[in-house]
Amino acid sequence: MHLPPVPLKTRLINTSEIELWPPVLLHARGHTDARALARARRVLRRKRDGRYLAAVLDSGLLALVPRLAREPGMDEALDALELLESPAARRAPPPAPAPLPLDRLHARLDALDIDAHAYATRTGLSEIPEPDWLAFAGFDRWRRPLWLSLPAARAWMAMRRAAGADGVTLQAISGYRSHDYQSGILERKLARGQALPEILRVNAAPGYSEHHGGHALDIGTPGEPPAEESFEHTAAFAWLRANAGAFGFAMSYPRDNPHGIVYEPWHWRLTR
Repeated sequence: MHLPPVPLKTRLINTSEIELWPPVLLHARGHTDARALARARRVLRRKRDGRYLAAVLDSGLLALVPRLAREPGMDEALDALELLESPAARRAPPPAPAPLPLDRLHARLDALDIDAHAYATRTGLSEIPEPDWLAFAGFDRWRRPLWLSLPAARAWMAMRRAAGADGVTLQAISGYRSHDYQSGILERKLARGQALPEILRVNAAPGYSEHHGGHALDIGTPGEPPAEESFEHTAAFAWLRANAGAFGFAMSYPRDNPHGIVYEPWHWRLTR
């Protein structure tokens, strides 16, 4: 499906349990959604499962689920919406992103039977809060919206253009991920019978992934499977090794890294 271009200033407004999306970047999942999205200024989406909760119309809030007022996190989301649509916010540039609270993170880790202190000690990784807004940075390989911090978005778009000028195609595989999304990855792998220590060698525990802060993204290239070690043999990887540093990106998990995470030649983070 072709989507109209969206300016970089388009933002994903992030709260602890609900995201506020630009409707142009969402796909309708039925006739009700289609009618709502066509008229909406923003859409409230549940982070846990991606369910559309409400559309913000000129005439007010249109509920898309029963008992909207009881939805966890609604008060925080409505406060964020009020701030976003205030006259002062419309006139001024967006403030620097602020970190969201981490109070729900430890409950997630407990549910996965992960001891946060032991994990942090063993890996040397720190808790990474989610930012309260992210910038639109184009689309990933599957035409999903790519969200990054504003500096990372600008650096990624510039780097992708420079690679293209050299005849190399860089594709985003994934960017920002919420704590909820990371929890879902682990839950699905556990349900398939994988052992937790095995999973944690490949996926950081919720709250500890560099993707949470919006500064990191996984990069691929056409014809190459996503997030595979074979990426290191591509022209795209060779270009990144030679040029990514000029755009502020560095590979986070080389071979034998001190965090105990497998070699990830596809994972790059903005370091400045």
